[in-house]
Amino acid sequence: MDLKHSATSVVESADSYIATSKSTDMITHKDKESKAPNAPPEGYKVYARRWAVLILFVFYSASNAMQWIQYTIINNIITRYYGISDKWVDWTSMIYMILYIPLIFPGSWFLDKVGLRITALVGIVGTCLGAWIKVFSVDPSLFYVSFIGQAIVALAQVCILSLPARLAAVWFGPDQVSSATSVGVFGNQLGVAVGFVLPPMLVPNSDDLNQVGSDLQLMFYLVAGLTSILLVLMAIFFQDKPPTPPSAAQEAAQRLEGIAEEQVSFFQSLKNLMTNRNFIFLLLSYGINVGVFYAISTLLNPVVLKYYPGHEVDTGRIGLSIVLAGMLGSVVSGIVLDKTHKFKETTLAVYALSMVGMWIFTFTLDTGHIAVVYLTASLLGFFMTGYLPVGFEFGAELTFPEPEGTSSGLLNASAQTFGICFTLFYSELFYSYGDVPANVAMAVMLIVGTAITAATRSDLRRQNAQVVQPSGQAVNP
Repeated sequence: MDLKHSATSVVESADSYIATSKSTDMITHKDKESKAPNAPPEGYKVYARRWAVLILFVFYSASNAMQWIQYTIINNIITRYYGISDKWVDWTSMIYMILYIPLIFPGSWFLDKVGLRITALVGIVGTCLGAWIKVFSVDPSLFYVSFIGQAIVALAQVCILSLPARLAAVWFGPDQVSSATSVGVFGNQLGVAVGFVLPPMLVPNSDDLNQVGSDLQLMFYLVAGLTSILLVLMAIFFQDKPPTPPSAAQEAAQRLEGIAEEQVSFFQSLKNLMTNRNFIFLLLSYGINVGVFYAISTLLNPVVLKYYPGHEVDTGRIGLSIVLAGMLGSVVSGIVLDKTHKFKETTLAVYALSMVGMWIFTFTLDTGHIAVVYLTASLLGFFMTGYLPVGFEFGAELTFPEPEGTSSGLLNASAQTFGICFTLFYSELFYSYGDVPANVAMAVMLIVGTAITAATRSDLRRQNAQVVQPSGQAVNP
């Protein structure tokens, strides 16, 4: 992708299909002679190294996401050690959402301008720097230092969240792009999972504040060391793009990069997206779903401890269960989309089941059996976080041929906006009225999101533009 993309109208003929935009998604055409000079004559080639690039991105994304929930999952310990209120701990989570919103457009511009490698390197440098700053915050009077480190890590996520769809389109063939996007999103979920389970294990509740400080120091050093190793690996092995395009889409995108006179501004692309009725519906429904997940994740510690005091470790493991189930849901959803291309149906089914899972979770917290909470939280996670890649791919379909980095960036911005609002709303309801009114409010929001999803038309522009030819099939080495 570049900041600009072709503004010429869609050209369709018996010989070729070339989209108006520099989308890096699936376009296939019939004219063999129009193939890029470096494309092999037998078809489009995908490289084995794509998996190494994807796996490296997964760990890079995880190293950032694991720090999002690092403080809130041990809320009661952090408030006591630093002598701060619950609200300040909640802000260590919300700072991720707040900083992302104003930076999404500069971030999309930066990705389009410099490509995958430079964007990813900037992100891992920021993640590593923020992690090391936290190492020097272990003192009851230095919470502000820890918050500064958290803010820098939050800034770095701008160079992460929009990358999965772009990386998948640049490196993977048409029959693997949805699955690759799911694996890319999996990295963020893996990090959240580690963020749920690791802090309660490394920083157990203790009356001795000196011991708490030592445990926090160990946790911060481990995270800083991990991000330092990843920084070195990213600098050495993370590549921008393969030697030859993996699909007709990438071939077309590379060709259009040189047609400066036919390009329009990045802001024209934004205008196209924001006047797309179906995409606006998706922005709302996606933001509601992910916003509810952010709110529940941020307040999970006090919600669970209300019914199960002293179960800080179980709180982290319940969060882990939510995310692990969501990882499985993401992979399953990606495979379903690649096999069936039923984007609207899959999106609606996953969304509706997320809503059902939320109602079940709401009324099973007080059973007195924490195993029940594990089960219902896992059910909720399978569908709620499994929805993430489904939303990205449905967005790519609805907005074709606009750049997928821009559409996914807007989806993330919507999620962060709803996340802030829902976290504040959920927190206020929980501390004022209890967990049931707070959870019911979130379940009602998911009903609204399900209705909006049902009203979204199945306008599969990318699938309609696809013309499969033997010359355009991906060839595995």
